[in-house]
Amino acid sequence: MPDTSALHSASDALAAGRQVQSGRIRTISENLANADSAAETPGGVPYARKIAVFTPVVADSPRDPVGRVVRDTSAFRTRYDPSSAAADSRGYIRLPNVNAATETADLQTVVRNYEANLSASGILDGLTQATINLLS
Repeated sequence: MPDTSALHSASDALAAGRQVQSGRIRTISENLANADSAAETPGGVPYARKIAVFTPVVADSPRDPVGRVVRDTSAFRTRYDPSSAAADSRGYIRLPNVNAATETADLQTVVRNYEANLSASGILDGLTQATINLLS
C-alpha cells in the first residue's frame, strides 16, 4: 500500500488555510459594517478596527490554526459635526479607525487567497482520485 500521508497532510494544511481566510473575512466584514458608526456620547469611544492574527500552520504538523482578534490601536478619525449628540465641546465626533478602502483591498486579497486554496484542494482531490484509480 502506498504512503498517502503526504496527501492527507496537504489536505489538512489546505483546510487550515481556508479556516484562516474565513476568520479574516469575518473580521474584515465586521470592520466594514462599522466603518461609519460614531460614538454615542460626547467623548465616547467608537468602534475600534479589529485585526485577525493567526499563528503559522506548517504542513509537517497540521493542526487547527490558532487565532485571535486584536484591536487596532491607531488613532480614531474625527469629523466636525456640532449638531451630533456625540459631539465634544469643540463640535467634533470620534469615528472608527477603519479605512473602507484598505478593508476592501484586504478583503479582495483574502478572497483571492481563499479561491486559490479551493483550486489547490480541487487539484489535490484530482490527484487522490487518480491515485485510487491506479491502485484499483
